[in-house]
Amino acid sequence: MIAARPRVTDAWLRLREPADAAARDLELVEHLRRRPPASGCHVIHDLGSGTGSMGRWLAPLLPGPQRWILHDQDEELLESAATERLAAADGASVVVETRRSDVTLLDAHDLSGASLITASALLDLLTRDELEGMISAWAKVGCPVFLSLSVVGRVELAPADPLDRNLAAAFDAHQRRMTPRGRLLGPDAVDVAVEGSRRRGAEVVERPTPWRLGAAEADLAIEWLAGWIGAACEEAVELAAVARSYGARRLSEARSGELAVTVHHADVLVLP
Repeated sequence: MIAARPRVTDAWLRLREPADAAARDLELVEHLRRRPPASGCHVIHDLGSGTGSMGRWLAPLLPGPQRWILHDQDEELLESAATERLAAADGASVVVETRRSDVTLLDAHDLSGASLITASALLDLLTRDELEGMISAWAKVGCPVFLSLSVVGRVELAPADPLDRNLAAAFDAHQRRMTPRGRLLGPDAVDVAVEGSRRRGAEVVERPTPWRLGAAEADLAIEWLAGWIGAACEEAVELAAVARSYGARRLSEARSGELAVTVHHADVLVLP
C-alpha cells in the first residue's frame, strides 16, 4: 500500500500538548543545562516544529538568551508558532524565527551554528534513508540532539479487551507502511536513531516517556483512540466489522472516564 504524508492539524497538536509536556523527561534537560553554549546564546533548530510546543516546554527550562528556528512544511502551523512570546528560565529573551522546510533535506550548512537540535513526535514518520541522512547531518554540526516522544510500538488499555492486541498489531503495521518516499520506520525509529548515532561516536541517553491518559485526559484519549482504530482498520480491512462495536464500546468507556490508555514513547538525547 502506498500512502502520502498526512497533514497534522493545529487542533490535534494543541490537544496533545499537555500530555506531551507531562511525558517528556526532565532529567535529559539537566544534561542540556550542564552544557551551556560557548557563545552564551542557545541557537535551537526545532525540526517538524508544528505550532511550537517544544519551544513552549523547553525554553522556560533553559537559562540564558535563546534563538529558536522552527522548521516545518506547513505554513499555517508556522504562522501559529510565530505568534508565541517565550521567556527563558532566568527571564532572558527568546527570539522565535520560522522557516518553511522539508526537514529531511536540511544539511549541516542549513543547521550551522546550532547549539541544540530538537524534534518531537517526528521519527516514526521518516524512512530509514531519511533518518540516516538526518543523523549524518546532525553529526557534522556537532551539537546535542534532543528527540522527544517517539512511539515505540506498545499500547496498553485498561480494562483490557481481546481485540486490543489485533488492533495494536495492525496499527504498528500501518505505521510501517509504504509511502512514495519509502517504507516508514514507525516504532522501529528509536532503535535506528540510537544505533545510527552511536555508530557515529555519540553518547546516547534514552528514557521512557509514556502518555498516561485517564479521565482528566478523556478528550485526548477519544481522539487518539479513534485515530488508532481507524489506522488499524485501514491496514487490516478484515478488522473493520468487529472494530465497529469495539470502537463504540471503547469510546463510551473513554467518555465516561472508565478507560485508561498508556501509549509508550521514548525520549532520546544524543551528545556528540
